[in-house]
Parts: sequence; structure tokens; C-alpha cells
Amino acid sequence: MLEQKVYENIVKSHLIENGDKIVLGVSGGPDSICMLDILGKMAKKGLLDFEIFVAHVNHGLRENAKLDEEFVKLFCKKMNIHCFVKHANIKEIAQSEKRGLEETGRKIRYDFFDQVEKKVGANKIAIAHNQNDLAETIIMNILRGTGIKGLIGIENKNSKYIRPLLEMQRFEIEEYLKEEKIEARHDESNEDNTFTRNKIRNVVLPYLEKEFNPSIVNALERLSNLAKEQEEYLEKQTVYFYEQLCISERKEQQIILNIKEFNKQEKLMQKRIIFYSIEKLFGTAKGIEKVHMDDMIKLCNNNIGNKYLTPNKNLKVALEDKKLKITKIT
Repeated sequence: MLEQKVYENIVKSHLIENGDKIVLGVSGGPDSICMLDILGKMAKKGLLDFEIFVAHVNHGLRENAKLDEEFVKLFCKKMNIHCFVKHANIKEIAQSEKRGLEETGRKIRYDFFDQVEKKVGANKIAIAHNQNDLAETIIMNILRGTGIKGLIGIENKNSKYIRPLLEMQRFEIEEYLKEEKIEARHDESNEDNTFTRNKIRNVVLPYLEKEFNPSIVNALERLSNLAKEQEEYLEKQTVYFYEQLCISERKEQQIILNIKEFNKQEKLMQKRIIFYSIEKLFGTAKGIEKVHMDDMIKLCNNNIGNKYLTPNKNLKVALEDKKLKITKIT
């Protein structure tokens, strides 16, 4: 049942197509082992013509990390799939770079996935997020004070990253492994509720299921889908108005907008146009917070004289000659 459900989701969402080479991020836990087993069977049966490789990171955080590594390597050997392994002392790296363990681990993993992708000439990377992960992410984003994009949570396809199990709940994955008599590794750190995601997974979601809505995971998925529809519409509107306002665009250097027409837009659209412009210059608007955006909108709406702001050391937003200039500082 689950294998068919995953296949139908892959076809429906065009996650995998003939000729793809895919790197699978595999920790050894139930989700990633389930993904590896199902995709491996699909490739072997020839349901789709694609090739898979496995990337595993030994974070060096747990006593059982070496056992996890050996388990993944043996599982891949039985399936005749090439497995790439990276060893990293996440704790040491996190301390030296002054970042949290979760953030550091994620960065190390995704950097390694990218390296393996280039090494084998792959074009996609598969991550084993499921519907429960989606629900947890949405709750985390709500607690941070998210916008519409945060309510989307996780997408099943984002650039080169695909998530074949995103429409499957955790209990379905566990049932599949039990039915197929497949063992998976257990990460005891998932029980440590000092980590925000673990506390949401182990405390918040079970409480919401028991006290408010036994189908809370499905409800949050519906919220995600609604948010995605709205975001897609707003993004189209943002691109349309940006193109109407853009006077000139020097790729990766400077964007100049018509400030008079800009000030005629609703405040929401003004924010989105500035975000869109920054993303065009930098590839991301990460680091631009609400206080920065409020200051930039205030600057634009005043529209008096030649003034500028530098929200960070790499960005300059200026009013000059009745034009809005968004410049990348190099």
C-alpha cells in the first residue's frame, strides 16, 4: 500500500523522471530507510528509469553513530547501491563557528549531499521528510511569528530537493517497515526534549491530538496547501508589479525602481517587491528582519531628498533623484 502511494505521489508531483540521478540522504532511521527501500525497489522494477546513490553523515555525537554508519553501509551493499560516508565532529564545529548543534548538523549534511551530487553527476537530492515533519515545522514557524511562507512548512519539491515521503504519516512508515520485516536504527537523541523540534514532536503534537484534534497532522497539511496556493498567487502579483516598477536591473549588482509608482502600492506589496529585489541580488533575503523592512518602507514612503539605509554591510537601500535604488555592496 505505502509503496504504491509513494509511487503515485512521485508521478503526480513529477518528483522523479526518467534519466534522473538521485542522491538519498540516509541516516539509518525509519524514515530514510523506508525511502531507500521503496525507491530502490522502484528502480529495480523499472517503474521509472532512474539511478540512486546514498549519502550518510556520521555526526560523531552519539555512541551508536558508528553502528548507524555500518548499518547503512550494509543495507546499501545488499541493495547494490553505492554509499558515500562523511565523518564530522559536529559538536566541535558548532563551538568553533558559534552555532547550535541542529543548525550545524543540517549545514554539514546538506553540504555533503551537494558534494556527492556533483561527484556522481546527480541532478536531485532526496530527503526523507514525512507529514509529521511538516506539521512540526509549521508549529515551529508559528511560534517564531511566521508569515504565509512559514505556514507552507516543507515542500515536496524545492529546486533540486525532493521529498517522496512528505504525504505519508510516520505511523504508515513504521507499519511498512514492520510488514516488510525491515529493521531501522533508533536515534535516542530524538527523545531529548531540550531541542525545540523534539519537544514539539514528543509533547506538543501528542497533546494537540489528544485534547483538540486527533487529525491535527492532516489539518496542518491542509493549512500548508492553502498557504501554498496563496503564496503562489502573491508571488505572481509580486513579479508583475516588480516588472512594472523596474527602471533598470544590473544583474547581481543594483536594481532601480520607480519610487512614485512604488508608493502607490499596498504596504504588503511594497514589502514583497523589496524582498523580491533583494533575493534577485543576493539569491536570498535571509537576515532581512521585520525591523529592517519597516525602516525601508518608511524611507520610501517619506520620499524626501536623497537618503539611504544599510540594513547590513552588504546592502544599501537609497532614495536618489526620486528613484529607489537597491544596491549590493561589494
